This record gives sequence, C-alpha cells and structure tokens, in this order.
Amino acid sequence: MAEKPHLPAQPEPADRFSSRRQSASALLALQELLINRYGDLKTRLARRLGSQEWAEEALQDTYLRLNGAELTGTVRNPTAYLFRTAFNIALNRVRADQRRLSAVEVEGLLHIADEAPDALQIFEGRSDIARLGAILARLPARQRAILLASRVEGASRLQISKRFSISVSMVDKELQQAQEYCATRFGWKKI
Repeated sequence: MAEKPHLPAQPEPADRFSSRRQSASALLALQELLINRYGDLKTRLARRLGSQEWAEEALQDTYLRLNGAELTGTVRNPTAYLFRTAFNIALNRVRADQRRLSAVEVEGLLHIADEAPDALQIFEGRSDIARLGAILARLPARQRAILLASRVEGASRLQISKRFSISVSMVDKELQQAQEYCATRFGWKKI
C-alpha cells in the first residue's frame, strides 16, 4: 500500500501571531535604524542620485512604506536593505516623472489648432452642397452622368467613353461643358 506523502505541518495560529509579531518588531527596528542612520543614508543616496532633494523624498517614502509593510524573510544587512529600498523608490519616481509631460509640453498641446470645422463652416458646407446639387440637377442628363462618373466615381475618360458609346474627345467636350456650367453658376473661376 502506498504511503501518504509527508506534508509540512501547518503553523498553529499562535505561531502565525508570533511570526507577525516578529515581523512588526523587525520593521520597527528598521524604522529606528533609518532614523539613526538618516544622515549617512541621505548622503549616500544624494551622491548616487545626484540630488539631495530626491534622497530626502526617497527616505521619507521608505519610512512610510516600512510603516505598512510586512517582512516575509529575515533582513541580513538592514542598512543595505534601507539604502536599496530608498534607491528603488527614487528610481521609480524618476521613471514616472519621465513619462509625464512637462508644463511646456502641456501648454503646447493646449494651443494645437482645432482643424475640425466650426458650426458656421458646417452650415456653409452643407449650403454649398445643396446649391451644387441644384446646379447639377439643371445639367443635361448625359453631361451630369459624365461629370459624376469622372469626379465622384473616378472613372477614366476611356471607361466613360465605353459606358456612353461615345469617343474620348466627346467625353472631354461634355466634361468641359459640364464643369464650366457648374463653375459659372456657382461663381467660381472657369476650370
């Protein structure tokens, strides 16, 4: 018969409480060490980071982080642990600052011209479209169809000539007349 695998014993609730108490006392000891060695840690951090201010902020954040932390293992070198924690906090802050836009960049973005049409431009555009539609409606049917095939559909002159069974030169003539008629009625210069 197969033996049951040996499982490690689950810690008793008292053991868990004891572990939490040890973690809390270790964190208090780290906070006390941070207070006692603050000057030395700040000097080392400032030298490494290149800023006294960043060093101070990182050490303050480290102290606050220790307040709400829970240690999962033992810290072999508490001073090195504090230095590394503060250094990592400072690096994270620098990286976050680099991702943010500067005040000059934000100001530049606020002054980007909005190329979207305003209400007046929309109204004028719709009015022009309605007016052009009325002008096109007054064109002879073949000229209107040739103009739309060329300008809207993008058909070539050869394709249009085959569609209407006329020569390419006749397509050119009809297209020219239709464009001139629309331009004159619309008040544009002749094309």
